[in-house]
Amino acid sequence: MALVLARNGNPTLLWGRNREHMATIAAQRCNARYFPDTSFPETLRACPDFAEAAQADELLIAVPSQGFRDICAELSKQRSQRPLQRLCWATKGLEPGSGKLLHQVVREALGEQCIPAVISGPTFAREVADGLPTAITLASHDDTTANQLAAYFHNSCFRVYTATDPIGVEVGGATKNILAIAAGIADGLGYGANTRAALVTRGLNEMMRLGVALGGQRETFMGLAGLGDLVLTCTDDQSRNRRFGGLLAKGQTPQSAIASIGQAVEGVKAAREIYNVAHDKKISLPIIEQVYHVIYEKRPPREAVNMLLGREQKAEVSEP
Repeated sequence: MALVLARNGNPTLLWGRNREHMATIAAQRCNARYFPDTSFPETLRACPDFAEAAQADELLIAVPSQGFRDICAELSKQRSQRPLQRLCWATKGLEPGSGKLLHQVVREALGEQCIPAVISGPTFAREVADGLPTAITLASHDDTTANQLAAYFHNSCFRVYTATDPIGVEVGGATKNILAIAAGIADGLGYGANTRAALVTRGLNEMMRLGVALGGQRETFMGLAGLGDLVLTCTDDQSRNRRFGGLLAKGQTPQSAIASIGQAVEGVKAAREIYNVAHDKKISLPIIEQVYHVIYEKRPPREAVNMLLGREQKAEVSEP
């Protein structure tokens, strides 16, 4: 995302919590760990100092959900003399422990005056860095905020659609990771394309049911932040969540699978939070429930699939 902003001519600071890694990036003018062939444009500068980065006119957070509140709290301290008027993030998930959507965390940590905006959609980092055609959704309750922020990102190969449903976009980004784990499990067990198509379709139904119950708009889930991101993550092994599910299907434990991947697998924590939210609100999410049981209750993946297949017959659109 920093590359997109900088290539559009926006002076951009890229901060990361590992100061040594950021120093290496600054010296090499690229992120050799993940994108060794992608040089930074002149408008992009690696910044190891959080205090400096926090003073930027516009801020985009892209950290795992478990670190989201800490970043917001630190921003609040750093911006005590000049409170943030708006904040954008690309983090996908709910807050671990509380199950809160991230716009709720922003309001609690940064105050009601801060207008939240969320970016989501079908985006693998490698393809964005390579400049391949990509489309995303940027959502905020405030139209002016959405349009102004979208203008920073939009270009001929990175298309930004605006929306006024951040809740729906947040729910889509959280649930698609869990459903990608389910897709990885199904493919890892050798169930084939028919199963994957059914899982994606019924998974979309679960995403929509949860999102509407939490205040999202039904049509959001038929867009890039819902169906688009779901299809991407369920069908390509660039998805860490899908690969994680495949490793579970091969007999690895959740801990060893995460260690094998070596990066955050957001669907793992999201599965617990969304399972708890659904249980509290009595929302039926059969696929997500089975993913939770596999990860946290050691249910064998094949048994979880059989339990889904063994559910009673019903009409496809009988549930809201």
